[in-house]
Amino acid sequence: MERVNLVHKFDNKWTSTVASIWIQCTSGSLYTFSVYSPILKSTQRYDQSTLDAVSVFKDIGANCGVLSGLLYTSATPSHRHRRRNACLGGPWLVHLAGAIQCFLGYFLIWASVVGLIPRPPVAAMCLFMLMAAHGMSFFNTANVVTAVRNFPNYSGTAVGIMKGFLGLSGAILIQVYETLFSNNPTSYILLLTLLPTINPLLLMWFVRIYDTNEPGEKKLLDSVSCVALLVAAYLMSVIILDHLFTFRFLVRILTFVVLLLLLSLPLCIVLRTGERDSHSIHRSLISEEQRFDDGMDVHDTRDFQEEEDKDNLNLLQAMCSVNFWILFFAMACGMGSGLATVNNLGQIGESLGYSSFETNTLVSLWSIWNFLGRFGAGYVSDHFLHVKGWARPLFMVLTLATMSVGHAVIASGWPGALYAGSILVGVCYGSQWSLMPTIASEIFGVRHMGTIFNAITVASPVGSYIFSVRVVGYIYDAEASRSSCKGTHCFMLSFLIMASATLLGSVAALALFFRTKSFYNQVILRRLLHSSTE
Repeated sequence: MERVNLVHKFDNKWTSTVASIWIQCTSGSLYTFSVYSPILKSTQRYDQSTLDAVSVFKDIGANCGVLSGLLYTSATPSHRHRRRNACLGGPWLVHLAGAIQCFLGYFLIWASVVGLIPRPPVAAMCLFMLMAAHGMSFFNTANVVTAVRNFPNYSGTAVGIMKGFLGLSGAILIQVYETLFSNNPTSYILLLTLLPTINPLLLMWFVRIYDTNEPGEKKLLDSVSCVALLVAAYLMSVIILDHLFTFRFLVRILTFVVLLLLLSLPLCIVLRTGERDSHSIHRSLISEEQRFDDGMDVHDTRDFQEEEDKDNLNLLQAMCSVNFWILFFAMACGMGSGLATVNNLGQIGESLGYSSFETNTLVSLWSIWNFLGRFGAGYVSDHFLHVKGWARPLFMVLTLATMSVGHAVIASGWPGALYAGSILVGVCYGSQWSLMPTIASEIFGVRHMGTIFNAITVASPVGSYIFSVRVVGYIYDAEASRSSCKGTHCFMLSFLIMASATLLGSVAALALFFRTKSFYNQVILRRLLHSSTE
C-alpha cells in the first residue's frame, strides 16, 4: 500500500495538472512585449511602424498553433494504442519542440540587442519574434489538450484553469522582472530566453494523459480553482499598491516570495488530498487497459469508446462543417475586437483626458480581467452543463453580447466609462479563450482537438488586424488629421462598429447553440452520465 501511495503522489493526473499549471505560469511572455519593446526599438533603430510590424509577427506566431496540434495528435496515440506506444511519444515532445523554438527566438533577439550578432534586417527580427511566439503556442496546446483528455467530465473547468494561469503569466513574469532586473529590459530578454525554456524542460515529464476517473475530481478542481482566484487577487493587489507606492527592494523580495508560496499551493493540495483519500483512489486507479489485461469484462466501455472515436473529426473534416466557420467568425468578432481594445487603451485614455498613471493601471489590470473571464467562463459553463444541461455555446452568446455592451460603454465617453467598459470587454474577451477550445473538443472530438482549436484561433489575429488597422487606426488617423485628437469623437465610431460586430458574433453563436442543442442533449450529456457510472 505504501508503494501505491508513492506512485499515486507523483504518477497521476493531478501531478500532471500541477506541472501544466507551472508551465503556463511562464508561458505568457507575449503579454509583456511593452517591457522590452523600447530597448528593441532604440538598439535596432526602428520607427514606430517597424516596431508594430515586429509586434504583428508576435501575434501571428502566438495564434497560429496548427503545427503544435498536428505534433500533439501524432505524438499522443489514441487510448487503444497508448500503452503500446507510450515510450515513443507524449505531450513532452510538444513541450520540447516549444522549448527549442522559444530559446532560439528570444536568444537571437537578445543577441541582436546586446550586439552579440550584427544588427539583423527587419525581416530576420520578425522571424525571431515569430519563432519565440510560436514556441509558446506549443506549451499552451500540450497543457490545454492534456487537461481536456484527463478531465473529460469537467473540461470547461480544466481549460479555464490552464487558460487562466496563462492569462496571469504576464503579470507573474513582470513580478519576476521587477524583483530581479528592475529597469534593465536587456536582462529581461535574457530571462525570457531561459525561464520559459528551462521550466517546461524540467516539468514536461510529468505532463501525461491518464485514462482514469477518480473520486473527488470536482472537489480537487474546485480547490485548484480557489488557488487561481487567490493568486489573481494577490497580483491585483500588488499591481495597485505598486502604482500607489514605489516598493523598496526588500518589499519586492517579500511580495515575490509570497507569490511563489501561493503558486506552490496546488501541489500541497494534491499531496494532502492524496494521503487522505489513498484507499478510495487506489480502488479507482485501474484504467481501462489494466482491466483488459486482467481479463475483466470491458466490452461495454470499449464499445462506448469506439463510438466516441467515430465522432473525432480531423482538421479537414472539421473545416468542411458549418459549425467550424461559425466558431471562426464568432472568434474573429470577439477576440479581434478585444485585442483592438487592449492595444489602444493608452491612446484612448489620452484622448479622454486620463493621466498616464490611470491608463497604465488599466493596462496592468487587463491581465486580471482576462484571467477572470478565462477561468470563470469554463467553471460556470461546466456547472450549468452538469446541473441544468445547458449547451456550452449559450455562454458564448452571453459573453459576446456582454462584450458588445462593453464596447458601447467605452464609446459613450461618460466619466469612468473606460474603467467599466474595459472590465466588461476584458472579462468577456478572456471568456472566449476557454469557451472556444472546450466547445471545439465537444463538437469535433478530442483526438484532433489541438489542431482544430488552433486553426480557429487564427481568427484572433485576423480580427485584430481588421479592427485595429482598418477600423480603429483608420478612423483615428482621419480624426487626427483634422486637429489634435482629443475627446470622445476620436474613438466613438470605432467602438460602435466593434459593438455591432460583437453583437453580430453573438447572433452567430446563437445559431451555433441551436445547431448543437440536440447534440449536447443526446451525446455530451450521455458521455457525462456514462463516465459518472464507471
